[in-house]
Amino acid sequence: MNRKATALDVAKKAGVSRSAVSLVLNGRGDGNVAKESQDRIRQAAEELNYSPNAIALSLRNQRSRVIGILSDEVVVSPFDGNIIGGADDVARARGFVTVVMDTERDTARDASAIETLLDRQVDGLMYVTVGLKPIEVPHGMLRVPSVLANCYDEHPQPQLRHVIPDEITGGREATEHLLELGHQDIALLAGLEDSPAAPLRVQGYRDAHAAAGLPVLEDRIFMAGWDIDAGFRGAMKVLDGVSPADRPTAIMCANDRLAVGVILAAARLGLRVPEDLSIMGYDDETRIADTMVPSLTTMALPLREIGRAAMTTLLDAIEGTGEPRQETPIETMVPCRLVVRESTGPVPTR
Repeated sequence: MNRKATALDVAKKAGVSRSAVSLVLNGRGDGNVAKESQDRIRQAAEELNYSPNAIALSLRNQRSRVIGILSDEVVVSPFDGNIIGGADDVARARGFVTVVMDTERDTARDASAIETLLDRQVDGLMYVTVGLKPIEVPHGMLRVPSVLANCYDEHPQPQLRHVIPDEITGGREATEHLLELGHQDIALLAGLEDSPAAPLRVQGYRDAHAAAGLPVLEDRIFMAGWDIDAGFRGAMKVLDGVSPADRPTAIMCANDRLAVGVILAAARLGLRVPEDLSIMGYDDETRIADTMVPSLTTMALPLREIGRAAMTTLLDAIEGTGEPRQETPIETMVPCRLVVRESTGPVPTR
């Protein structure tokens, strides 16, 4: 059986001291070890398949190297679980493990869940939600370094840093895509008013029109809901019985499920997508947006990137001074990404 590599093996291969290896692989190389030496140490560790002993590292640093993640229902969500996946990527790369608890949208369980995680001596906490929303931060999260992902502190003076998608820019860029294709009569099925994300996407829609010097047609904005049937009903309201000259040439949707409903309504009315009507989704939902016929042009929510950014913020706080760095902003917004597929095309001639 091959002997497992040690830190001394890494030091010899990299041509540095044993202490330098310890500093770099424990995340304390900057300011203590030259950049070139750090690179050699990491390369040597990778070639030797060396990783620090987690138990020994925990004892030396008086840390558990465990991060507690509390979610409202992300664990059972086929979509927003990508946030936890991104967070876990970063945690594992930096020698931490994650423990996840899910309250299944029962906020009364938040405090006890946090206490359960704290009893396990976690080094930090992350709160993750399905869909952008404000939350009442459980008091226990203030006892250790903590961060919010896809949600934000509803307190007038937020106490925790949060990482969220840039919804206004996402709404603007989605609208700009349709405007660049020549569409000027664009209907918007905007979700529900009680969702924090919905008005932000509407604002992006308005901003794109203003930047293009075009008026916003208020009767083209509908708070329709979020599901396929809501998209179908909203589209039928906009399209059914309307002459080609009076119907919108494009419909922008607040999520991909609405867009699926719009495509079904277009098929019912004999409209071709995108030849007669362009349809824009939002979210880039796996196994929906890319498998629809036609496949959906959409704005991809950066869920995995949100998880990575939030975990990076948290681990920087843990491995730095023990508190978030002062220069780190209270809010980090991660850009959405336009994904162009088959459901949008040039404005039809009338």
